[in-house]
Amino acid sequence: MGKICYIMGKSSSGKDTVFKKLKEMLPQFRTITLYTTRPIREGETDGVEYYFTDEKKLERMEKQGTVIEMRAYDTKCGVWKYYTADDGQIDLDKYHYLVIGTLQSYEAMRRYFGKDRLVPVYIEVEDGERLARALMRERQQNEPKYSEMCRRFLADQEDFSEENLNNAGIIKRFQNDNMEECIEEIQTYLKIEMDDL
Repeated sequence: MGKICYIMGKSSSGKDTVFKKLKEMLPQFRTITLYTTRPIREGETDGVEYYFTDEKKLERMEKQGTVIEMRAYDTKCGVWKYYTADDGQIDLDKYHYLVIGTLQSYEAMRRYFGKDRLVPVYIEVEDGERLARALMRERQQNEPKYSEMCRRFLADQEDFSEENLNNAGIIKRFQNDNMEECIEEIQTYLKIEMDDL
């Protein structure tokens, strides 16, 4: 039986790096590429980090009933939408998957596929360190969007509140103070949670 390892955490917690490293270490896991209407960032590739799309395609997919979950964020740069689609990428009869997303999208996926099919991996970093990392990353962009960085940081406090984490059944947490140790701990956890690793 295939399962979905669902990686999540606040912005700049290192979840993207954790995802990439696990993808290298667990080549038997497939990935599910999400869709977004936000502009592509420097260094991103369409179809790798996301499928970069537009409102018209999202509307068509919603009408077809293939949108599993969708989130909309009213950012300083306009409304950006992120969504997961049942577009033929997912076959849980055959494969395990490695996915990165939000707490809200994790809950929607769990409702859609069933609780037994989702394995949550929640990454944490102390807020001051997380803010420093976010600032460093934003400074590297050709056109830094500091107001959007701040909005994301504050929104994460609410989205990943203790109440929301508890309601979603997130008990196990992985501290990302040291990337190698964090990855090692996650691998050990996945060997227990994923039946046939």
